[in-house]
Amino acid sequence: MLILGIAASPRPGQSTALALEEALRAASNTVEGVRTRLIDLGERDIRGCVACGHCTDKLECTQDDGFPGLIEVLADPALAGLILASPVYMGCMTAQAKAFLDRCAVFRRNGFMLRNKVGGALAVGGFRNGGQELTIQAIQAAMMVQDMVVVADGMPTAHFGATLYSGGEGGVMADEFGLTTARGLGRRVAELAARLHP
Repeated sequence: MLILGIAASPRPGQSTALALEEALRAASNTVEGVRTRLIDLGERDIRGCVACGHCTDKLECTQDDGFPGLIEVLADPALAGLILASPVYMGCMTAQAKAFLDRCAVFRRNGFMLRNKVGGALAVGGFRNGGQELTIQAIQAAMMVQDMVVVADGMPTAHFGATLYSGGEGGVMADEFGLTTARGLGRRVAELAARLHP
């Protein structure tokens, strides 16, 4: 069973990736045998969908960028869960997150291949109330269009997803409440993925 983490920040290896690593670590510690993998979109050039229709009924994309290399990873039958993490830009997800989600239309057009995969969202804002919940809801909306099973961060907080604050001293790694939600999200994705994809 594979749980994939997508860090959708233009800055690779920074706050969003660090928070996502915490979620994936919690996922791997929750279910025995789970594999996790983090893909950092800041290391790839992923452009927006051009609606050419080429991917209808075939797992192919006409654009020569960083997305076609992800198709095989996302089409892996072992994939059971996906956590998409985005910093908050102008009150919502980044352009990288939106481009990634739009390009995932290839899976919807080929038999809803992400159907019943467990989806979770993580958002990092520069302020405590900096648009994290709106970012999470926008990500979740795209996951629901894929007919994924969307989860929150689970008990005891059980809000929309993982919300972190990077604007304080020490950044996200000093935001203990935020890290608790990230770990909770990772656990919740793993728990439900193990039930749906034993």
